[in-house]
Amino acid sequence: MSAQQQNLTNSQDIYKKISKFIPETEWKIHVPLIEKINKLKKEKNAIILAHNYQTPEIYHGVADIAADSLALAVEAAKTSADKIIMCGVHFMAETAKLMNPTKKVFLPDMQAGCSLASSITGKDVRLLKEKYPGVPVVSYVNTSADVKAETDVCCTSANAVKVVESLNVDKVIFLPDQYLADYVSKNTKVKIISWKGTCIVHEQFTGKEIEDIKFQNPGIKIIAHPECPPDVIKASDFAGSTSGMVKYVKDNQPKKVMLVTECSMSDNVEADNPNVSFIKPCNLCPYMKKIDLEKILDCLENEKNEILLDDKTIEAARKSVIRMTEIGR
Repeated sequence: MSAQQQNLTNSQDIYKKISKFIPETEWKIHVPLIEKINKLKKEKNAIILAHNYQTPEIYHGVADIAADSLALAVEAAKTSADKIIMCGVHFMAETAKLMNPTKKVFLPDMQAGCSLASSITGKDVRLLKEKYPGVPVVSYVNTSADVKAETDVCCTSANAVKVVESLNVDKVIFLPDQYLADYVSKNTKVKIISWKGTCIVHEQFTGKEIEDIKFQNPGIKIIAHPECPPDVIKASDFAGSTSGMVKYVKDNQPKKVMLVTECSMSDNVEADNPNVSFIKPCNLCPYMKKIDLEKILDCLENEKNEILLDDKTIEAARKSVIRMTEIGR
């Protein structure tokens, strides 16, 4: 079989999995880009990391590793590739750079930000540390390298409680997501000093919306992300991290489910669980959707949008991320 025929076969296999989410006319536009990207990344010894919120053609079509923030940070540290293309948002690309200071890390669109990351600065953290001297700082990985440099240890939604309790203290400063902080406070005896940041995706859901969906769909399982408001989590059947939500569906195979999170994640999980029926009153992340195949190809071809951090920031911020990965899930 020729290389061209093999590429065609691979593309057809991918489309069988995600055809429910992408019209055939649109897929025909994606195929040449997918094939060019997959060929070029091998030639350049590049690896493509994609977050769960990326669209199916990226997540299933070109990603070498597709996962949540914690897994991407861990895998970024393991890679032998010379170049890393982060299909996610800016803080994820910075985190990959922190884990690989000597490698080139690229973000296909430098405007792919995060409402949580932009809600707090390193200066804000320094002021909090002055107000609460001696209290350790736990920062959600959804923060800038500047914030991580002022942080004792990072966490993700997958290990937030475990990280907080690993410090063996009676109180911590927990930044920046107020709803994740509330979730953690309800699952630990440690006093949580929180910030007022929110996720633009998860803050939009309401408890009433969840109750209405349950009424309209008897027997449905509602799975919420801890970044959601407390009334949403209370109305849900299960609350867990991105990876926890994926695992719940895979392990339990509910007949009908709603993931209270980003739309593309629901599509990607559904593609991997064809026997589960998904209800999708979801919300799109406008930042994640700035990444597309054209920008990924441009990034690979021209090595555009490299993540650059000074040595001082890398040295300070890297410690908090390494500590997070050592604690694990």
